[in-house]
Amino acid sequence: MASHRMSGFTTVPASSHPLSRSSREAGEVDALVIVWSAEEPSRVGELAMLATGHPQMLGRGEDPAPEPRIRFFRQRPASLVATSPLEGAGLSRRQLMVAVQDGTLTVERIGRCPLKVNGALCDHAALLPGDTLHLHRQLVLLYLRRPAVIPPCHHFGQASWGEFGEPDAYGILGESPATWLLRERLAFVAKSGTHALLVGASGTGKELAARAIHAQSDRTSRAFVARNAATFPAGLIDAEMFGTAKNYPNAGMPERPGLVGEADRGTLFLDEIGELPVEQQAHLLRVLDAGGEYQRLGDSVTRRSDFRLVGATNRDPAALKHDLRARLTSVVALTPLASRREDIPLLARHLLLAAAKRGPEVAGRFVGKEPRGRPLARLATSFIEHLLRDPLEANVRGVEAMLWQGMSEATGDEIKAPRTPASPSAPRAHTSSPPDPKAEPTAHQIRAALDAAGGSVGKAASALGLSSRFVLYRLMSKHGIRDAASE
Repeated sequence: MASHRMSGFTTVPASSHPLSRSSREAGEVDALVIVWSAEEPSRVGELAMLATGHPQMLGRGEDPAPEPRIRFFRQRPASLVATSPLEGAGLSRRQLMVAVQDGTLTVERIGRCPLKVNGALCDHAALLPGDTLHLHRQLVLLYLRRPAVIPPCHHFGQASWGEFGEPDAYGILGESPATWLLRERLAFVAKSGTHALLVGASGTGKELAARAIHAQSDRTSRAFVARNAATFPAGLIDAEMFGTAKNYPNAGMPERPGLVGEADRGTLFLDEIGELPVEQQAHLLRVLDAGGEYQRLGDSVTRRSDFRLVGATNRDPAALKHDLRARLTSVVALTPLASRREDIPLLARHLLLAAAKRGPEVAGRFVGKEPRGRPLARLATSFIEHLLRDPLEANVRGVEAMLWQGMSEATGDEIKAPRTPASPSAPRAHTSSPPDPKAEPTAHQIRAALDAAGGSVGKAASALGLSSRFVLYRLMSKHGIRDAASE
């Protein structure tokens, strides 16, 4: 496998990642993403891709055990960067046995560190995508499915990417495939020069996206004019948009350029553009055509404004007047946080550090220093898991509100889960005791059960009276037995 080592990491081309070809061709893989780490907080956002049907070991450092060992990577467009083995004195070298089968992640605690799944203490568990796995006071992992490869960026230049886990050059934060797709899409729109429409729920960062479009365009040195269309006074929308001539409507009134005039050769961002009355939407049509012709109220002179309009709405784009919608050539959908939960811990850290910078007397006590000098956000595992299970319908605003609630309730220097629960889903952990080694089936019995079950590990495990297919995988590994699917 081709790779090269640089700055303590090993860069692995995405096409060479050690997963089966069928997994890569399927598009998505099962993954564990680090969302909290006691001793290595800078690793939040790294992920391990899990091979289906084959048990793997998760633990500290290296280990000569026969099972394949879980490795973590930093995934970015068209590349994977392999990172060092997990550290943490509280983790055993052989801590968890992990296996994926039929869309379910099965784990068994082998090492000394207690295990919680969705907040429930257990030794065995079956997880579904979206569940959290907490190794007590050491590590929190999020189980999900995500693309095996993030496509390369053709328009979003690598010079703007920023450090892993930090905001990019335009303030956009996140390492999820959805966030990288957004970056690439915004860069394309910026370079296209077309009028654009941003569609997304409240709190998904539509103004930040509009500013990113402006900053990456050839208009970046010109004005970025922003206004919430819902705040236009009734009856004065045209005056706000197009301006007024001197002495209009009353003598002594100064000339007003209007938003369109202010944005000449720059970008006009109209948030909540869907709130404009239909008749006012129609007034935008001519100025959005080539030439950008418009008139100020009370003025007989036709003016021109070379501006780009970026509108934003949380409504269905079809709700816009059809000919206005047709002029907003590029449409970009902003993904809600609920669909990219692996970005939430990075966002929470960023918001806390920003709050501490603005108001150190209030938020400063929740920020410390990592051993290497990087700012440390003191966010408890309970807070991170609370965020990951919350619906977060307000998106970024919801995370920020929860941070302030946690700070207001904190008695120490760590932000814990707010006292008002977010109605998390019921834990799906199985807390049965490990099987009695004396009752383990022999290698002959295992092979016979697999033959009788047509190679189905789940059916064979049930026939042998084992608690889960994962236990059978462990025994198969112990006896050197391969399942039919791998042969």
